[in-house]
Amino acid sequence: MAYKADVKTTFEPSRVIQPIYTGGSVALSEDGQVLASCLGEEVLLTDLNTGEHLARIEGDGEPITTIALTPDSSYLTICSRSLTMRIYALQSSRTLDSGIETHLLRTLKPHTTPVVTAAVDTTSSLLATGSADGVVKVWDLRGGYTTHTFHGHSGVISALHFFHVDPLDVELSTKSKKKKSKQRNAEAEEVQLDETTAGYRLASGGEDGRVRIWDLHKRKSLATLEGHISVVRSLSYSPDLKSLLSASRDKTTILWDAKSWQQLSTIAILEAVESAGFIESGRFFYTGGETSRLRIWSAETGAEVTQDQPLGVETEAIVDVLHHDSLPFLLSVRADQTLILHSRQPLESLKVTKGQQIPPLPDLRRISGTHDEVIDVAYVGSDRSCMALATNLEDIRIISLAGGSPNANSTDTSAYFGADIGLLKGHTDIIITLSVDWSGHWLATGAKDNTAKLWRLDPSSHDYSCYATFTGHAESIGAVALPCAAPLPGSKESNDPLKYPPKYLVTGSQDKTVKRWDISAQPGKVPRAAYTRKAHDKDINAIATSHSTSTPLFASASQDRTVKIWDVESGEAIGVLRGHKRGVWSVAFSPPGMPALTTGESGMASNAKGMVVTGSGDKTVRIWNLSDYSCLRTFEGHVNSVLKVVWLPAPTEVRGKRNKGAQVASAAGDGLVKVWDAQESECAATLDNHIDRVWALAVRPSAAPSAETSKKPEDEDTAMMVDEEEALPNEPTVELVSGSADSTLTFWHDTSASTAMAATTQATQRVEQDQELQNYIRSSNYREAIVLALQLNHPKRLLDLFTGVVNGPHDAGSFTGKTDVDNVLLSLSDGQLWNLLRRVRDWNANGRTHNVAQHVLYAILRLIPRERLLKLQNRRRKTVALEDDAETGLTDAMSELSTKDTSKKESVKDVIDGLKAYTQRHYERLERTGDERFVLLWAIQQMDSVGGDVMANGLTNGHAEQDLVMVD
Repeated sequence: MAYKADVKTTFEPSRVIQPIYTGGSVALSEDGQVLASCLGEEVLLTDLNTGEHLARIEGDGEPITTIALTPDSSYLTICSRSLTMRIYALQSSRTLDSGIETHLLRTLKPHTTPVVTAAVDTTSSLLATGSADGVVKVWDLRGGYTTHTFHGHSGVISALHFFHVDPLDVELSTKSKKKKSKQRNAEAEEVQLDETTAGYRLASGGEDGRVRIWDLHKRKSLATLEGHISVVRSLSYSPDLKSLLSASRDKTTILWDAKSWQQLSTIAILEAVESAGFIESGRFFYTGGETSRLRIWSAETGAEVTQDQPLGVETEAIVDVLHHDSLPFLLSVRADQTLILHSRQPLESLKVTKGQQIPPLPDLRRISGTHDEVIDVAYVGSDRSCMALATNLEDIRIISLAGGSPNANSTDTSAYFGADIGLLKGHTDIIITLSVDWSGHWLATGAKDNTAKLWRLDPSSHDYSCYATFTGHAESIGAVALPCAAPLPGSKESNDPLKYPPKYLVTGSQDKTVKRWDISAQPGKVPRAAYTRKAHDKDINAIATSHSTSTPLFASASQDRTVKIWDVESGEAIGVLRGHKRGVWSVAFSPPGMPALTTGESGMASNAKGMVVTGSGDKTVRIWNLSDYSCLRTFEGHVNSVLKVVWLPAPTEVRGKRNKGAQVASAAGDGLVKVWDAQESECAATLDNHIDRVWALAVRPSAAPSAETSKKPEDEDTAMMVDEEEALPNEPTVELVSGSADSTLTFWHDTSASTAMAATTQATQRVEQDQELQNYIRSSNYREAIVLALQLNHPKRLLDLFTGVVNGPHDAGSFTGKTDVDNVLLSLSDGQLWNLLRRVRDWNANGRTHNVAQHVLYAILRLIPRERLLKLQNRRRKTVALEDDAETGLTDAMSELSTKDTSKKESVKDVIDGLKAYTQRHYERLERTGDERFVLLWAIQQMDSVGGDVMANGLTNGHAEQDLVMVD
């Protein structure tokens, strides 16, 4: 017989999209898989292929100045403004499927000023650091000591680069051929003595515009290259060309001959260059800088290979470009914390002729390092497999919600969960609000630039275009709403929604007016407002449209603490909702099929016209009746302003009954999302995964259950189970997404059905096991009874069992009273023994049960070796594993899991101390009782002796009197 469990609403976070980069230094492994990036004062290691977080390293409280990752991902170096340099060893996690374990090897103070730049050689053994004090140091990563210290720069070191040359190819500066020959021979002998270090070089660039070449073998400067007049930002060496490339903010790059260290050519880039490097065996080099263009140049001719590109804005400037020869892409880092992967494939077989140019390198993927402050979200696409984000920027980001994990080089970004697949550009100021129609193909946006736009979205063909722009409001648009009622099935609008835009758009602004715009079926036609109404006395925060097709309505929520209900066609206000004490931030109409609410003793509230839910700055959520505009429910529980409210999908009927009533969800400035049971007027669940105010909240129901699942089961046992589980949810699973000012998106999955099923199954098993335990006790099956009582955590029944054994007839030589019980104690596993000790400790604390506890403790101490008892603490720290005996191991694991919440902070010493303290108390009480018994026995003996004398005297007097009588 199944156990009937209570229905409980539960949500669990199924996916979380978090920031991976918030500005600063970035490093990439040679295989292109591990990306190290700065996340505030922390460093995050991310899998570039899947976007999964591999490791997070906490900071030291100061901003990070630079990070360096070895090509083989074995070491990570972090330098901060605290003048410390921390070196971490990295290795694959042994416990996680995907993850990296980090171990801090050492913390050093490398320079007297903060480290500005760092570089690692190709062997992953040497680290170079450049500081603001003009000093360059080379470190042995494994040993953690300084190998070289170079002085010479007069300012901040801004660029470092290791490279290797053939020492015999270097032209020596000699005055004569003879000296030159002798020096060459000496150099050759030196190379033979130490071939491993003779060719190592380090190039350093500073803010003084000079580049210095350092010989690591001779520990001296080989050359000082003067050609730039501003900060040198990047250095790169090509072994094929035997040339060094330097790039500067003076808008030039210079090629240097590695033999004579003379200028080969100077190329005018005409923009401040932040990063440059050789690619394709030195045939080309790339540059990236302030204009946000990744440009390719021919190293031979110095001409630009890529075609002219439009100039980007300042926030899109390239701050760094990461590249390894083994990778088929370039990774550009932008000032807006965006990472873009550019394919190198067009350059692989390119043979540049004079005047020939190619299009810019195609983008493989776009990765948002952070979504900044998430203001609003909306599910888009026909299957709602994409999401539109308004993130405190002028653009709308479209991300994929498909659950794949593509290769970093793949162009199919739609299979990558959270990957950016589209960018809607057009607004000139921050976008405040979003609205999507019933089909998911039309998106409306409102921004601070006083305009609203309608976008046509076709994720299947990656077509995202602006369909119309609505201009007319005098101030920023804070609310937009498209009609959400679906057309009739089989209609042309229903069959092909991409060809038929929504019929109208409603907008609300800070100018206190609402406008209805008629949308033309002809793209490009300038829309005009059908009407304009003075709606409120203060800013309009939200607008929502009803789901009705016969009498469409829309609601406007304002800072003037009211919500007005409007007729869409006439533009007349037909009702006002009053009751909030602060401005209203959000409003939403109930979806079709939502059950009515019971109000008071009168029964059901009228639901003919539906309901509206509102969220306000007074920290409350209210549900209103559209029949008489009265407040049906008021929910209190948030400790900050309620910023967003949504209805959860209407519950379905199972065998003519609804498993649950209407529910709404709210997001607030306290960082919490709450789900409210509208029928019971209580909070059903609180969802907590944010650390800042939650601005955005959206819901997406999954497909409804099939007809087969609602058929009556033929199996009798199954039918009985269904009848007894009427309280279990049988709803389509619901997915909520919340977006916060902490740049985090959390996808909440409705686990009510699985939670209720698990509770029912667990309760049913518990009842069966309880009955089984009672049967074991009645049949004196001590082994099974004791083991099952420990597993189920039934201390009372376990105590009754031991009480019957201790107080019953004793077997000869038994410590507890029964030889079978002694054998059971001897065969207990470590986990079961630990639980029994804790139970004995509890019984020993009670004067009425301490006798049983002392007998069991005596048996344990006599049967179990002391060494095993002392090792119980170490045993508890390890992961629970099944033993060779499947039954014993499973019992042990379940026993430990059932008591882990109460015993996780206890140690063997704590239990022993508890046993010792109460045992000493019982012993002292027995001593006092013994002393009192001795006194009592002595008093009784004295009383007996006194009573005996009296009786003896009495008998003597009696005989005397009798004798006298006889004599008489």
